[in-house]
Amino acid sequence: MSNQMEHLHAVLNPIDTAHGLPNAVYVDQHMAQLEQQKVFAKQWAALTTGKNLPKPGCVMPVNFLGMPLLVTRTKDNTIKVFENVCRHRGMILVDEAKRLNGPITCPYHAWAYDLDGHLHATPHIGGPDIHEHASVDKECLSLNEIRSHVWLDVVFVNIDGKASAFADMHADVIARWAEFDKPLYHSGADSSFSLTLHSNWKLAVENYCESYHLPFVHPGLNSYSRLEDHYHIEGPGHYSGQGSLVYNPSLDDSGKTFPNFKGLDSKWDTAAEYLALYPNVLLGVHRDHVFNIILMPDAVNQTTELVEIYYSDPAAFEDSYAPMRQKNSAMWKEIFIEDIGVVEGMYKGRSAPQYDGGKFSPVMDGPTHYFHKWVAEQLVA
Repeated sequence: MSNQMEHLHAVLNPIDTAHGLPNAVYVDQHMAQLEQQKVFAKQWAALTTGKNLPKPGCVMPVNFLGMPLLVTRTKDNTIKVFENVCRHRGMILVDEAKRLNGPITCPYHAWAYDLDGHLHATPHIGGPDIHEHASVDKECLSLNEIRSHVWLDVVFVNIDGKASAFADMHADVIARWAEFDKPLYHSGADSSFSLTLHSNWKLAVENYCESYHLPFVHPGLNSYSRLEDHYHIEGPGHYSGQGSLVYNPSLDDSGKTFPNFKGLDSKWDTAAEYLALYPNVLLGVHRDHVFNIILMPDAVNQTTELVEIYYSDPAAFEDSYAPMRQKNSAMWKEIFIEDIGVVEGMYKGRSAPQYDGGKFSPVMDGPTHYFHKWVAEQLVA
């Protein structure tokens, strides 16, 4: 372990002398457990999206890093997250996403909770037809709530409850993208897809951060959004990525476009930005749509990418836009599939015993080194 810590400190050097993260951070189970404690539990990690709970009464179980969690949308339309565990005997409460007409009821002994997590019913707790007992204080037995926050429809959780408020920790990126912090509209199945990568989640982040690979991995994209049309973004400790100066969608032969977000600065006429918000969500904003990709770290060698695309106006859901929506989803899916080979290839490369984490280009790899440095800082803290 001391050798690993020595390698991690080398990541903290300035980019021109730094090494990348050592192999063990990607392949070693002990390091993955340390990462769960120091990276995911202590930060605001992405869990799911609000569109998965479209109406009050909806509940959704999520297994996150082995933890059974339950996301609810309450009667006042607030999203909350709890441990998906009854306070009586630890039974899993909900095993599939659904909309409830009544309380969250444990299938074991029928203890019942409202969508805010409050315990309301303890049938036969004091014996047959006796539903109260002096030793059982319902007010003290609400579901264990997990601190949560919703931004750009991403549901974030802070497992240990000790991180700075989301709005404080991410004030810079919230301000940067304030023009997109508006109601977002999701059209359903034609704007959702998922991909499975046989790779560590961090390599998906690293690949997304940088534009250096565009000419070699995305020749189609690079034909109109060239390497030289991109710029680096390095946020204050919590995000990095890239922007493009030439966003100009062509999804319809007649020149028809999706409705734009209202009130955008003129820079967004041609600009688009793509950020990794650490640890595990990738975001993209454009004048007419946004997307998020939640990276679920299923194992050290497997990651699921959950991709959701949103539009600025429900008018984009009209039948006349259906071919464009499908083409837009197909375009992004093709681009993200093109990345799978290199992300999986980098993971295979982490089994090379003499690989030292790699050398960064001080000019082209800034956003990637920024992420490496952030991970290393969390692990050595």
